[in-house]
Amino acid sequence: MSKLIFIAPYINSAIQRDIDILDKEYELSLFICLWMNKMKTIIGFIRQFYFLLKNIKNSTAIVIEFGGYWSVLPSVLGKLFNTPVFIVLRGTDCASIPSLKYGNLRNFFLKNACHLSYYYCSALLPVSKSLIYTENRFHGNSNEIFQGIKAHFPILKFKYKVIPNGLYVENWSMDKSIKRNKNSFIAVFSKSQFSLKGGDLICETAKYFPESDFYIAGMTKPNLDIPINVIFLGRLTKDELSKSFSLCQFYFQLTSYEGFGLALCEAMLCECVPIGSSVNIIPDIIGNSGFILNEKNVDQLVNLIENIKEEDNIRNLEKKARERIIKNYSSDRRKKLLLDFIANNTA
Repeated sequence: MSKLIFIAPYINSAIQRDIDILDKEYELSLFICLWMNKMKTIIGFIRQFYFLLKNIKNSTAIVIEFGGYWSVLPSVLGKLFNTPVFIVLRGTDCASIPSLKYGNLRNFFLKNACHLSYYYCSALLPVSKSLIYTENRFHGNSNEIFQGIKAHFPILKFKYKVIPNGLYVENWSMDKSIKRNKNSFIAVFSKSQFSLKGGDLICETAKYFPESDFYIAGMTKPNLDIPINVIFLGRLTKDELSKSFSLCQFYFQLTSYEGFGLALCEAMLCECVPIGSSVNIIPDIIGNSGFILNEKNVDQLVNLIENIKEEDNIRNLEKKARERIIKNYSSDRRKKLLLDFIANNTA
């Protein structure tokens, strides 16, 4: 079995899926290290250097999750040792949105680390084409419209292949034993993502629909003036989140920037009708199974919801939402694309 080096700054569900995919085909050498402050970054470089020297000669390739400090040495040494290096791009490593405190590329040193990594690596593997280039007018800040690798590194030459995220579709489905709350809405984000993911927009909009429930999973109630029909669920387990999706009829993905939108896909698998912002890959994920908001504007969202309430085919949209994710964003599809790309570029 061929050896492969896998590098990531941490492990989340999406990264774990890639580990699961690769572990069945390769003998993996994992280097998972937090790069949270100056001292840990220095220690990380030292540990990573010796790890790479020990493993790189016998490895078929190096796969790196996200661009950052942790991707510099592997990319440079991969070039020196003629070992292919592939960097999976997921969103924050392709963006700079200072007004929302989002994006690795707003930090001078981190931006330069990404630039070096993208220059020396063999190929970039973005989870959506919008991470290469996109024009984002949803947020309304004219200085932050142009995002993606080509926007921030316009003269950089690189090879890339879009490989969308994949979900274990069998793990997410609507719980038929739960009675769906008609005209109810749910969103998922953490406290630090409140503005980025449209928490402020949801809370303002909820005032216009006192008869509807608006749920927010992932955080507790902030110290703000929040309408009583906005319910904060805190952090939930996978099963708790699945039940919450089953309870609600609609899912909000009203983010100002989104590398992909895994929670959106999970909600759609649970047959929530998606309402998403017009950014990045979100309109492509939703397709004809839901609705798109073009600007971060309360009046526009209120009008959109009022129009949705007049729809008579909501059940049809619920079914379409699940079918769309199964067809386009399954773990099996990502597995095939990822393994085929590595095999074809390491021969």
